[in-house]
Amino acid sequence: MQEGKNIMGISMFVGVVLQIFVLVANSEILHRKALKQDNIIRADLPSQGVKLLQDDNHVVISNGIVSIRLTVPGGSVTNITYKGSDNLLFPENNEADRGHWDVVWNNTAHADQTDNFEGTSYKVIMQNENQTEISFTRTWTFNSTEAPLNVDKRYVMLKDSPGFYTYVVLERLPGWPVFYIQEGRVLFKLNENMFQYMAVSDSRQRFMPKVKDRENGKVLDYKEAVLLTNATNPAFNGEVDDKYLYSNDNKDIKVHGWVGSNPSLGFWMITPSNEFRTGGPLKQDLTTHLGPTVLHYFTSTHYSGEVLAIKFKTEEYWKKVIGLVYIYLNSNDSSNADPSVLWIDAKQRMQKEEASWPYEFPLSEDFVKSNQRGALSGQLLVRDWFVNKQAVPGASAYVGLAPPGEVGSWQYENKGYQFWNKTDENGSFSIKNVIPGNYSLFAWVPGFIGDYKHVSDITITPGSNIQATNVVFDAPRNGPTLWEIGIPDRSAAEFFIPNPDPTIKIHQYAEPVEKFRQYGLWAGYEEMYPRKDLVFTIGSSNYSKDWFFSQVTRNVGGEYVGTTWQILFDLKTVEKEGNYTLQLAIASAHFAELQVRFNDRNSPPEFTTGTIGMDNALARHGIRGVYHYYSIPIPGSRLFVGRNTLFLTQARNLTKFREIMYDYIRLEGPSAIVH
Repeated sequence: MQEGKNIMGISMFVGVVLQIFVLVANSEILHRKALKQDNIIRADLPSQGVKLLQDDNHVVISNGIVSIRLTVPGGSVTNITYKGSDNLLFPENNEADRGHWDVVWNNTAHADQTDNFEGTSYKVIMQNENQTEISFTRTWTFNSTEAPLNVDKRYVMLKDSPGFYTYVVLERLPGWPVFYIQEGRVLFKLNENMFQYMAVSDSRQRFMPKVKDRENGKVLDYKEAVLLTNATNPAFNGEVDDKYLYSNDNKDIKVHGWVGSNPSLGFWMITPSNEFRTGGPLKQDLTTHLGPTVLHYFTSTHYSGEVLAIKFKTEEYWKKVIGLVYIYLNSNDSSNADPSVLWIDAKQRMQKEEASWPYEFPLSEDFVKSNQRGALSGQLLVRDWFVNKQAVPGASAYVGLAPPGEVGSWQYENKGYQFWNKTDENGSFSIKNVIPGNYSLFAWVPGFIGDYKHVSDITITPGSNIQATNVVFDAPRNGPTLWEIGIPDRSAAEFFIPNPDPTIKIHQYAEPVEKFRQYGLWAGYEEMYPRKDLVFTIGSSNYSKDWFFSQVTRNVGGEYVGTTWQILFDLKTVEKEGNYTLQLAIASAHFAELQVRFNDRNSPPEFTTGTIGMDNALARHGIRGVYHYYSIPIPGSRLFVGRNTLFLTQARNLTKFREIMYDYIRLEGPSAIVH
């Protein structure tokens, strides 16, 4: 009897293996048929429907175009094939380290550790020829060593879809331990023998060096930056490889990936919505790097620091849906000569996915469908009495709904959802597909300092279409402009950015790339100002030529010291009893302290920021980080008729990366001058 059961079990196992073999073989036959059709994008060819097969350790989902294989019950992606190709993931990695979700976390008392969200239970949510959705879950217990989260990882494949979707539902219950999340992402490590060309934007596309080129290179000022000295392709020698060279703003991380030449296909990560990302539309993050690796970060402290770490209190309840993210595959024989062909197609697919958001097919009850969401519209006006007597449309402004908070709190928000859009030339805006809840309405307007927050919070209910009223931003203004430096746009890009070290070879992209995306620019300051710090004269200096984009430290005798910049300006009259205002906006700071003094550099400061910032934007080739705005009162008694000097001292030192990037500076006179 027992022997018969064993034979039956073996037969069933062999049968399952044969089914998997047939499934893969059918995919390969379809692939070979498709290859006969040259010079077309072959992503949307019809399939035979979605099929699912599994054994004790793995599950395979295939629709005849794409096939993915996952561990059971862990839920790590081990294989991805496209029309019968070889595995697109790096086969030499451990099965749990090819494609997965993870978080970097700590319990505040120990070092950071990584949790790959390995599931302990597997379930088929739906399986038919049109759609398959599978779930890998894990329930946290007090004796667990993983992050204190309940996890539900989902993978979805649709009929005729040239890819698959993934999302994760995370939950934390009251009474669980205090802990912090530093990073959260989904990633795929691709086969380096297949993928050589990377694309993260229209301008930043290139053939990439190999992993061993990094290993054979020279580590520079930090471990991520490596000078290539013995590259497989000699043309790359002298270049710097650094994953931060390929960062983007959240608002621009919509599609990125790699193109292979053997076979000619593209592997793309498409994000149809940013609603689940932290830090708002200007938060920057990684997209891809050597490996080759494709990443989607839903939260991180990159370009912001600890203020964006997700910190949970003991009695706090939290639940959030992260995703969906779409893994899109395409091919075209002509991409061997021009890989951008597949990039263009991927962008078109991204637009199609955006138009379909929120999707109707996800089956988690926590994913909010379109008929359960609401909308908000209105017109943003800006009032600055010195510029215009009447309020004017807030054109090209960013307007968003984020969890309730103080003015500007959206850039620190990391637990809820955010919904942003841009206004048109009339200041009109429409924010659609908002998950029900209570929100504050925020905005910021290029050309104006400061942040806007609507006086009343807004409640979105299912099906609601709210018309916001009295959306008027009173831009900070205490008096008339006496002088100004820069453009208030939360960026230091308008200031002088030097050429990098001539010993470093600059990669020549097909299209120009922003100049700040280069390694080692901080060294340019001491080259321009070898003995004395920057002096800027109002009326004769030009901020695009004479204002260095970052106030960095200076190396004196092997030690780094703070720097003091001077702004020289003339006043024809001074109201000694009047109140002047220095409006100061900072685009980024890293362990910096700005001290403000007028006319006496040795006096106690009129104002100090204290230590601010953990952005590290300078080292990471960024031009912005967390925005800081200060309105500083200056007594008229501190000013003179004739020549005045404003001293701006960045007082922190220790390393070359203690720095400040200014956004905009303005000195205002007393309001009595106008009124």
